[in-house]
Amino acid sequence: MNTQVTVLGLGPMGSALAGAFLTAGHRTTVWNRTPGKAAALVEKGAVEAASAVEAVAASPLVVVCLATYEAVREVLHPLAGTIAGRSLVNLTSGSPPHAREAACWAERHSVAYLDGAVMTTPPGIGDPDVLVLYSGSRAAFDDHRAILSALAEPVHLGTDTALASVYDTALLSLMWSTLAGWLHGTALVGADGPGGNESARAYTDVAGRWMKTVGRFMAAYAPQIDAGQYPGDGFPLRLHRSTMDLLVHASELRGVESGLPELLRDLTGRAIAAGHGEDSYARLVEFMRKDTQEVRG
Repeated sequence: MNTQVTVLGLGPMGSALAGAFLTAGHRTTVWNRTPGKAAALVEKGAVEAASAVEAVAASPLVVVCLATYEAVREVLHPLAGTIAGRSLVNLTSGSPPHAREAACWAERHSVAYLDGAVMTTPPGIGDPDVLVLYSGSRAAFDDHRAILSALAEPVHLGTDTALASVYDTALLSLMWSTLAGWLHGTALVGADGPGGNESARAYTDVAGRWMKTVGRFMAAYAPQIDAGQYPGDGFPLRLHRSTMDLLVHASELRGVESGLPELLRDLTGRAIAAGHGEDSYARLVEFMRKDTQEVRG
């Protein structure tokens, strides 16, 4: 072993990962199933391996980022003897069952395994404000945390290898929901009418500061969800619903037809109709679960 880390897979994300390791000063071996993608990395100091087995043998830490878990199996399963005793970090996008399957294979072959999720696009790699989520072997995470920090802030979620995949989809849900709300607001303040014709930049400056308050709401509601108790604390669902009516009306007046305010109003209306008008907004989580017919009291 003559390098600190090996990167298998040099697509846009894999190349960005390898580049970040090199920028941080880590000796890096790279390999790709299709030749010809390593030239720029070699110019930066990477060592290009002639084969996957050579690449895996070069480093105690192997980071794989391929198109699918099936591709990961095709590359790594024939190398079980070589990868034994090493740490494997799999940053390939997949599902929780994929993660569990990979972890079982790794355990059978004495490989310390981490499943991961990169919470950015390739240009964001190397930014310390970006997150890369890991789940699986705590020992492997602790052993290689300094190297993994070159990619982004490393966050270990727990030893259940499925956690990174689940958090990945949950955080994407948060991102898309937030961006949808931001786009709706941008259209609302930018439309013609009194107080309208505002730029997206002006709105976004205020919205960014408002997100701190939204974060405090989330922090206050999280313990309620865990406890299954939802005290209204001065801002119950019935007041949320009346405010949503104002948003629906304002959107209609300004010709902003995203359907988002109506979705929020209808969801809240279901909870109120079920007798939860005095509960907090967090009560709506019960109406997002499959067992909504047996909402907890």
